[in-house]
Amino acid sequence: MKRARAGRIVNISSGAGLAASLTGIQAYCSAKHAVVGLTRQLALELGPFGITVNSVAPGFMRSNPASEKQWEGYGEDGQKALIERIAMRRLGTAQDIANAVVFFASDLAGFVNGQVLAVDGGK
Repeated sequence: MKRARAGRIVNISSGAGLAASLTGIQAYCSAKHAVVGLTRQLALELGPFGITVNSVAPGFMRSNPASEKQWEGYGEDGQKALIERIAMRRLGTAQDIANAVVFFASDLAGFVNGQVLAVDGGK
């Protein structure tokens, strides 16, 4: 990318990397904060080479066994409360995340650098 003087790096962080996590998962929260910091630092260091570095921060999604277990642990009332805290009144999908990544990787984001895009339905 440096030789080409162009490139796109898109990291996946998390909503837990933007604020303190209410789930009590300190290691996960800390790691996602680190991804945000790395994104911003690399954006500064690689920007002069025409390389942008951005991050997508998904909100809660039912995308793997751990998130399914967490979802089930909320129970019906907790699930409803979680969805009601989201402006779009639904959980996100893998396609929602993919769309954000495609944007950051595209020429449309050619002057967007060091940013974190929360893809959380307006939480």
